[in-house]
Amino acid sequence: MNFSVRALTLEDAEAISGWRYPPPYDVYDVPNDPGQDADLGEPSGWGSWWFAVDDDASDLAGYLELHQIGDEVEIGLGMRPDATGQGLGASFVEAALDFARARWSPGSFGLDVFPWNERAIRTYERAGFARGDVYVRTFEDGNEVTFLRMSRPA
Repeated sequence: MNFSVRALTLEDAEAISGWRYPPPYDVYDVPNDPGQDADLGEPSGWGSWWFAVDDDASDLAGYLELHQIGDEVEIGLGMRPDATGQGLGASFVEAALDFARARWSPGSFGLDVFPWNERAIRTYERAGFARGDVYVRTFEDGNEVTFLRMSRPA
């Protein structure tokens, strides 16, 4: 499947906010992450760091959050719940990387993933990402979350 990336719209943000994943992936539901909900709902980020990803039928298939930090582009992404586990992850990630390369010409890509999410980790490894350190991040609300850092050359 081919994916295309475009600026996020209000309609996209509302749809993504309504997506519900089955456990244990329900941690990715937007309402479970108040920071993401606030960021996703901020129109100034649409087309700047928040992007929609459409499938071959021009239906919303997922989203990207991309930030350039020095020579690295930090990637956050999510696929529509019914599209996950269908073998589409590799082409979805490649579309994200291609879009980021064209926009910023980075030296590398980085992302954080839950260490228990082997399904996502395998997809990232197929896309050339290597496992790095596991670390704990403390958020503004005091919540501590453990992540696996992954990276790859651009």
